[in-house]
Amino acid sequence: MGLKVAIQGIQGSFHHQVVSRYFDEEIHLEECLTFRDVVLSLKNQQADKAIMAIENSIAGAILPNYALIDSNNLHIIGEYFLDIHMNLMGLYGQKIEDIKEVHSHPIALLQCANFFSQYPNIKLVESSDTAITAKRIQENQLKGIGALAGPDAASIYNLEILADGIHTVKSNKTRFVVLKATNKEIPKELINKASVKFELDDTPGSLATVLNVLNNCKLNLTKIQSLPIIETPFTYAFFVDVVFEKYKHFEKAKKVMEIMTTHFKVLGEYERSKQ
Repeated sequence: MGLKVAIQGIQGSFHHQVVSRYFDEEIHLEECLTFRDVVLSLKNQQADKAIMAIENSIAGAILPNYALIDSNNLHIIGEYFLDIHMNLMGLYGQKIEDIKEVHSHPIALLQCANFFSQYPNIKLVESSDTAITAKRIQENQLKGIGALAGPDAASIYNLEILADGIHTVKSNKTRFVVLKATNKEIPKELINKASVKFELDDTPGSLATVLNVLNNCKLNLTKIQSLPIIETPFTYAFFVDVVFEKYKHFEKAKKVMEIMTTHFKVLGEYERSKQ
């Protein structure tokens, strides 16, 4: 049957693009409506692994996904950076002037706002996924409706690209993480990146002290993200990504951080993406 991989969305979505580029083996796709369903698919062993978007170079971090990974004790075992290429597509034989509505994910619509400002007659409609409208257009032969999605969606659903690369900021990347319910995946000698989470007492300079520890242990900080702790107003958990040349440097930092912070947790140890 092949490896079962859960994604939010359907074939032709950006999550599916990552699956097709990241994995070399035969894949069975577990299509999920929401990211919470992706998590359940992993925890219920319906899927072996999952792909989840975690941050975008324009829109920033996807905070609910950090919380889902943490609260469900999932493990990051890899990452992939995907160039987000937005295309307007519809049934063959149509022109942009024939399109009355364009449906897509709200972030996708936002990322193409400048392009659509030239076409005030086109109504922009939010949907749950970039590829779902592409599928619906083909299945129901919907004229006058356009989909905003990646190039794979046009190919899978046999649609014509009416306008190519219409996202406003051309250097648009999304970072996706590869998830498992358990963390036994990668040999130590290949691990050169880690994602950790911790909380701090309300002491002046406590975060600066932790960051100094990372630096002294020869770890390079590539991401720091705070997330409010709902139960305790105005307190925060910190999610941090670090890269390193030797795993022993990270092991040393872990021991120190376990002492200096509260609720310290390793979310994943993995091989850094080449981007």
